[in-house]
Amino acid sequence: MAKYEVIIIGGGPAGLTAGLYTSRAGLKSLLVERGIFGGQIVNATLVENYPGFPQGISGTELGSLMHQQATKYGLDAIAADVTGVVQGRPYSVSTTEGSFEATAVIIAAGSEYRKLGVLGEEKLVGHGVSYCATCDGFFFRGREVAVVGGGDTAITDALELTRHATKVYVIHRRDQLRAGQILQQRAFAEPKLEFIWSTVVEEILGEKLLSGIKLRNVKTGQQSILEVAGVFVAVGLMPNSQLFFNIVDLDDAEYIITDEMMATSAPGIFAAGDIRRNSPRQIASAVGDGVTAAMSAFKYVQEFENGARVTDP
Repeated sequence: MAKYEVIIIGGGPAGLTAGLYTSRAGLKSLLVERGIFGGQIVNATLVENYPGFPQGISGTELGSLMHQQATKYGLDAIAADVTGVVQGRPYSVSTTEGSFEATAVIIAAGSEYRKLGVLGEEKLVGHGVSYCATCDGFFFRGREVAVVGGGDTAITDALELTRHATKVYVIHRRDQLRAGQILQQRAFAEPKLEFIWSTVVEEILGEKLLSGIKLRNVKTGQQSILEVAGVFVAVGLMPNSQLFFNIVDLDDAEYIITDEMMATSAPGIFAAGDIRRNSPRQIASAVGDGVTAAMSAFKYVQEFENGARVTDP
């Protein structure tokens, strides 16, 4: 079994930054990412709020640059699913590419798209239902689509879809958007967008392909059918914390609880980025979390290797 000083679970901005810092600090480090290096940011057409890029940068390019910089300093990075973490000194991390040991573990597994949980959703994923406008928007060229949600992601997706669709309906359960003011200004100025307020999706219709969605107004109870070729779900994220239920403390929403140094309830395990409680879920904050987690892991490994008594945080 290969041995490392630090294993990082997740290859988004938090994980890649943690790997950059631990590797530069001279710790033998392994990063395990189940998908694309860069995490959720690869789905962003243009990132405009990350410092250092005044003209913006595509999420794919930013993720690639972060990966290149992290591995430049000796970080080992593999594409694999983590299947288990066994507590101990050292910790054992099982993956689809083998098992590894580490003195410290940084959990930066991020989050995934939250589903609506309505009839027809699962059946029509990839056949009209999508969670990624930048990935799938092109397939709806010249057609009408809907976006469900009212936050930054939903409005960014809706604006992205206007490049392809003839019309984009924005369905939001409230009577006002939660997105930032700049995004709202752009959205309200876009003639291809139409807002359907105080409304939820009750069912996604279609057999082999999506044909429409059943809606309900939450104030009046009135139901209606909206005929669209696609629906893009952007109602938030949920943490990828299922593997860690019995290892670290979670809050009621299943986010990992950490202190200000990213330490969890388990000695030698740290968490960073979207998966931790109270994360702002921004690239810049994830990078900061990664730095803090890496520095905490470095201190822990030093104490462990020097034979110091390591206590629960």
